[in-house]
Amino acid sequence: MPAIGRERGSVLGELFESLAIAVILAVLIRLFIFQPFFIPSGSMEPTLMTGDRILVSKLGYYFHEPRRADVIVFRYPRDERKAFVKRVIGLPGETVELKDSRLLINGRPVPEPYLPAGLEFADFGPVKVPPDSLFCLGDNRNLSDDSRVWGFMPRKNLIGKAVVVYWPLGHLKVVR
Repeated sequence: MPAIGRERGSVLGELFESLAIAVILAVLIRLFIFQPFFIPSGSMEPTLMTGDRILVSKLGYYFHEPRRADVIVFRYPRDERKAFVKRVIGLPGETVELKDSRLLINGRPVPEPYLPAGLEFADFGPVKVPPDSLFCLGDNRNLSDDSRVWGFMPRKNLIGKAVVVYWPLGHLKVVR
């Protein structure tokens, strides 16, 4: 009889240990590697649709700086309790201007293949991006609360890069 009791305790102990390890791994993954986010508005359409759920990689920007056209998630500069998702447009030291519905960086046109065809938007700038900051815009330029409204995004507010839409399944894709 004692042998059975030890096996039962051993099984329960192993189950508890496995569960504890799974919880710890889940917390570590969410804190340092990937985090899910919900898209509440149409400011990034057609790239991200209202209601999409995305996974954000927190790891990449430990090894390199954000690049132009990256879709990023960050703490909103006016209320850091909120997370925003936008596209990196201007990098530190660059001059950003929107003129005749075209993006100009340092006075040169930059193609934006992710924008909806025929999209027209208001002129803006020029503005120079300060050090340790980014200039971010939504792909749906006419319905986006972005750097044109609240200014530059401090680099310290960056959470990570959007990598995949995982829900709804019909929207499953790598974010570009």
